[in-house]
Amino acid sequence: MRKFDLIIIGTGSGNAIIDSAYDNWDVAIVERELFGGTCLNVGCIPSKMFVYTAELAETATHGWRYGINTNFVGADWKAIRARVFERIDPIAASGEQYREDLANITVYKADAQFVGHKQLQVGEEIITAEKIVLAAGARPFVPNIAGLAETGFHTSDTIMRIDALPPRLTVIGGGYIAAELGNVFGSLGSEVTFLLRSDLMLRTQDLDISKSFTETYARKHNLQTGTAIKRIYRDGEEIVVSTNHGEQRSDELLVATGRVPNGDQLQVTETNVATDHKSYVITDPQKRTNIEGIWALGDITNPVQLKHVANHEARVVSHNLLHPDDPIEVDHRYIPAAVFGLPQVARVGLTEQQCVEAQLPHRVAFNDYGVTAYGWAMEDTASFVKLIVNTETRRLLGAHILGPQASTLIQQLIQAMVFDLSVDDIARKQYYIHPALPEVIEQALLKL
Repeated sequence: MRKFDLIIIGTGSGNAIIDSAYDNWDVAIVERELFGGTCLNVGCIPSKMFVYTAELAETATHGWRYGINTNFVGADWKAIRARVFERIDPIAASGEQYREDLANITVYKADAQFVGHKQLQVGEEIITAEKIVLAAGARPFVPNIAGLAETGFHTSDTIMRIDALPPRLTVIGGGYIAAELGNVFGSLGSEVTFLLRSDLMLRTQDLDISKSFTETYARKHNLQTGTAIKRIYRDGEEIVVSTNHGEQRSDELLVATGRVPNGDQLQVTETNVATDHKSYVITDPQKRTNIEGIWALGDITNPVQLKHVANHEARVVSHNLLHPDDPIEVDHRYIPAAVFGLPQVARVGLTEQQCVEAQLPHRVAFNDYGVTAYGWAMEDTASFVKLIVNTETRRLLGAHILGPQASTLIQQLIQAMVFDLSVDDIARKQYYIHPALPEVIEQALLKL
């Protein structure tokens, strides 16, 4: 059994732990999939490259609003796909080669499972270390639907690499993955149908955001709400989804019903690492598990499953590995998130519903993009900002934005919450460039 100083399982944010400070450590890195993890290969980065392409297609479709004679005449799917993966795949390959070329790094390209206390079977070999980092991520959740496995389907791991743009695409799910990828295909020419169990898309968002987003998608795509799926089967080349509303026929099927942590596949309980009822590895604020010398980070521990959270946790783990006598803790007070659909959605802090449930003294302010000068220029009649303030402390409790550049506009509000600024200071003690879009934030703050 080979013993290392450190084993890192997963090459997403886990790979970022290793820098020159570890040159004297004997390190094993274990990766069963493409090097670089979910974000680089099947998640954030490729999907946003597709999203940007879809935005251009929608811009061309709506040029008439501004007196521009543009229209969308079709997409070269293979060229779009090549632009994405001919850039991404070499990055993954070069990252793997870089690690393999380091004298103190051993890369294992194989599946792994714990078989005993700090004993990890990788392929045919068993390795061990006093220090282990679990950064094995998550995988798409596949619901137990009659006929699904036999019929064949795509998840976010595979849909972006299909060979042709499907004339008809059915999407099971209404969360952020469904919203982003479904809209990509819809904008590029597919007829897209979303099958939703509830009446709303993006149900974890603030209710006003969720309602508005759902209304927008209902105008652009086919939305079947309150859907119960009975079975799925093939009829020739068609995929048929039988529901309480009837039969939905399409050429491809995307299952986007969430993601689950990989702790069970890694068999972390064999080394006595504790998990919760959803199989997430339990950690303390220093990202330590209950087993001395084992840390965990990223999607295997955190249901928010965001790359920027995993990166933050990787920095904490790296510091704590090197400085055990001076550990630091994660700061998860204000975790922001964005949905790169069309429209974009961004949020930080609490929803209005959470404030009501917690009985927090609060006040809400809305501001439409369309009342600002730049909003006029955009002819925007649907986008808005919603801010929630604690009426006693004058601090923001939550911020929610639906519309263009939402993921960028939210940043100053994240910063204000982290640095404990009052809404009065955010609104009054800085300049807002006129007539730039951040004025929509300024005007919302002034209402508070």
